[in-house]
Amino acid sequence: MPYRILLKFFLISLLASGHTKAEDADKLSDWLDVVRNSPYAATKGFYENISDIRRWVLLGEGFCNRIDRHILFNTRGHFLGYLNNRSTSEQTQQALNQLRKKLVNEKKAKYWVEGTDDKVGYPFALACEQPHVDMKAALGRMLGDTPDHLVWGTWDGMTIGSRDAPLPLVKVVQQVYDQRDLQTGLGWSDILISHLLGQILIESGARKRSFSSADAVGLLQLRPEVLQDCRIPDKFQLHRMAQIDCALKLYRQNHRNLLPVFEKQFSHLPTDKKDKLYAMLLVQAYHGGIGRLISVLSDPELGAAARYYASHQERFPAEDIALGIIFHNLGRHELGLASLYYLIDVEIATESLCESKESRDIGIC
Repeated sequence: MPYRILLKFFLISLLASGHTKAEDADKLSDWLDVVRNSPYAATKGFYENISDIRRWVLLGEGFCNRIDRHILFNTRGHFLGYLNNRSTSEQTQQALNQLRKKLVNEKKAKYWVEGTDDKVGYPFALACEQPHVDMKAALGRMLGDTPDHLVWGTWDGMTIGSRDAPLPLVKVVQQVYDQRDLQTGLGWSDILISHLLGQILIESGARKRSFSSADAVGLLQLRPEVLQDCRIPDKFQLHRMAQIDCALKLYRQNHRNLLPVFEKQFSHLPTDKKDKLYAMLLVQAYHGGIGRLISVLSDPELGAAARYYASHQERFPAEDIALGIIFHNLGRHELGLASLYYLIDVEIATESLCESKESRDIGIC
């Protein structure tokens, strides 16, 4: 057989065997290409799938019962495998990329993207070690499991608890909420109060003295300009009741701006689903800014995902709709994976809190 024919036969056989697949056809240069290739319908069940993985990370469960691991998952939130960390970060990244290629060869993933310390790879990888997260300790501070975690104080005409009868933080949040609702009518479903408590757990671990590299401070990690808008004097910026009160004011502002846009898109949803979706989107507005959220709901290009989910809402629970809107806009308008994880983490924190007898007794869940 002539050499050229033999060589052609060999190349065809090699391609058919899939030996070049992971190296060539299925390696993408950017993880956002994977996002753009994902159909909207693929996010059905997304919250249930990915929340299991985030729960492992936040609560140290499942494959994160050892913190020296990375968990890999795909665009549907399906768990694909784990990697025990190597001696250095660079070696761990190399091993992750090798595992990504292996997952493609085993047909457990369709694409792979090389990741580095400062570049997202695919399948996505989550580190089990999250030093800023200790959900058990945060829940203890929220529920007042020791005398040191009980709270009392006064703020702007409100007095809650006393030196002789301090309260768990969860009750303080509830009372500030109730008083402001009585005075001004907050104007949204009470489902939000449980999400606000979940945010406190994620934002600060329910710690009064909590500071971020972005100059955000306190229970709800409020930035200086927000505290200034709330007219909170410098000496009271860490005051728990002041932080809660300021966050509620921010929520009221976001609510006024978000509600008409939301209703235009999702007014036809069943009441319970609509309330749940709205609460999650208000949480996202708090985290990423109301302007950004309004854009992904109403912009001709960015709003495509929202329009799809509104038209096919019967196929998706509220959680999948909220996450799908964010997921399909990753890489646009400064939305990143942190925005996605934030929504999931607040939901997990809220669920963990609502499982406690104390929360059920107060009636916040």
